[in-house]
This record gives sequence, C-alpha cells and structure tokens, in this order.
Amino acid sequence: MQLSASIERWPLAAAFTISRGSKTEAVVVVVELDDGIHRGRGEAVPYARYDEVPERVVETIEALRPAIERGLDRTALQAALPAGAARNALDCAFWDLAAKQTGRRAYELAGLGAPRPVNTAYTISLGTVMEMAAAAERAAWRPLLKVKLGGEGDAKRIAAVRRAAPQAQLIVDANEGWSAGNLAANLDACADAGVTLVEQPLPQGADEPLLGYGRPMPVCADESVRDRASLDQLAGKYDAVNIKLDKSGGLTESLALAAEAERRGLVIMTGCMVATSLAMAPAILLTQRARFVDLDGPLLLARDRAEGLRYEGSLVYPPAPALWG
Repeated sequence: MQLSASIERWPLAAAFTISRGSKTEAVVVVVELDDGIHRGRGEAVPYARYDEVPERVVETIEALRPAIERGLDRTALQAALPAGAARNALDCAFWDLAAKQTGRRAYELAGLGAPRPVNTAYTISLGTVMEMAAAAERAAWRPLLKVKLGGEGDAKRIAAVRRAAPQAQLIVDANEGWSAGNLAANLDACADAGVTLVEQPLPQGADEPLLGYGRPMPVCADESVRDRASLDQLAGKYDAVNIKLDKSGGLTESLALAAEAERRGLVIMTGCMVATSLAMAPAILLTQRARFVDLDGPLLLARDRAEGLRYEGSLVYPPAPALWG
C-alpha cells in the first residue's frame, strides 16, 4: 500500500468569520492510499480549536506509513490515532479505497440505504448588523440559513437577519462566544426571531449554566462533542449534537456516534468545516439520519474540485464515484 499526504489551499469567495476569527482560504490535508490498482482519497481540515495545524497533521499521518505499508487497516486505525483531522483523512481514504476495490458504493459497505439529495444550511458570517443583513437578504431565497453570532450586539444582528430573510429557517451558531451573563438575553432574542436551533452558545467546559435551563429552543453541542466518549458530558445540557468528521476522526466513528446519540434521544446535525467536496462526500452518508444538514463548505469557496458535489441552490446531491465512495 502506498500512502501520500499533502496540504492544499483553496481560496474562499469571501472572508469567513466566526467568533474566534476570520479566514480567506480553506487549508486542507488530502490523503491518498494506492494499492497499485485502486486509489482511495480522503480530505480533512486541521481544526485550530483543537490545536491542530496542517503540518503536524501531515506528520502524524506520515508516522503511520510503516504500519500502513505492513497492512494496517481501517479497523486498526481507530485505535492507532485519536479523534481528529489526521484520522479523518485516513479513515475516509480507507472507505473510498474499499469501495473501489469491491466495486460497491461506500453506503452499501456501511450497511446503509442509498443517500438522497438533501437541503443544506447556508452560512451567514459574523459581521456588522448591516453586513449580515445584506448577506441574509442575498440568501433569503434559501430554505435554511446558519447565522454566525458571538459578539456584542448579537440581538440586533439576529433581528436584522430575520427582517432580511423573513421566510428562511434560521440556525444560530455562537461558536462558544456567549457567556452565562448574556445567555438569557441572547436566547430570548433568538426566540423573538423564530430561531429553530442554537449551536454551542457557551464555551466547552463552561456550559454548566445550560444544565436544566428552560431554554426557548433546542440547543446543539458542537465544540462540546467530538466522539462517543464525550456524550456523557452532554446530559441535561444539550438537545442535539453536531457531528463533524474532522472532530470525530472519520466516517467510522461518526456513524457510531450518530447511532449512540440517537439512542440517547439526541437530535442529529451533520456539519462540516470549510473545505472542498471531497471532505463533504463522506458526510453525505450521515445526512439521511440528520434533522439538520450543514454541508455548505464548497459553496463558500471561490472554486471547488472539478468532480465536486452537485448543488442545485441549497439542494446537495450524493457524490459520484469519481469523487469519493
């Protein structure tokens, strides 16, 4: 088995801003596994929130080269690496390789039905009230908008977005940007705007105020959930979980996480980092059990891969075999 890992940079169509900062390009790590006949690919986004940087992710992957050449497989990979971008890229490459080796689609190998097209959320970046209202007005025709908040004046921002997009369903993502002091006021503002779901309002480790809180809409864990081991910490605080392959460490753990979260009565959201269609494609297998889908990463790029996912407005279609799986 031959392994390659490389860093790619994909310019964004516009700056992408959340409570922790702004960026103008997507920096991804791409893994290829080649058995001499078939090639499997996986893409991951190193997540600075978890102290990941592209160069170290590549080093982590390269350190497994001898084991992979000796026959390390997807099952053994789960114990060889922790949750995170390195395992995600390798895990998804193993799935893609297996699909090509067997001539079967990845969803069949996972014991799932054929995925259907689904509507994805479209992200409105954090900005001034006027900037966010203008962005929401341009996207008001989309059925689901994900609104980034996390700064002073969030009540005015969400009210302006609602006025600009009166028919769209709204999800708010604070990215850990609120505090116990402003939680109630911000949730009330979201309720006034008819927000459907609020993601990660408080920082991981400082989300105890959510315990038993009589919130006006469901609250979804994002940074507070990575894999199945983190689920115990969510009880009583969250109603939903945002499953991202880059956090969980690949499709293998994400499928197991979704099943366990459902068993515990949690609503499933499928999310993503800003990346190309190659990173989105495996997550499509999770969308069939998700109440909310947020796979708009390629829509935020200046350009996507030539064989990228097909988007018709907000409707995203399953990947073709040439892309993944």
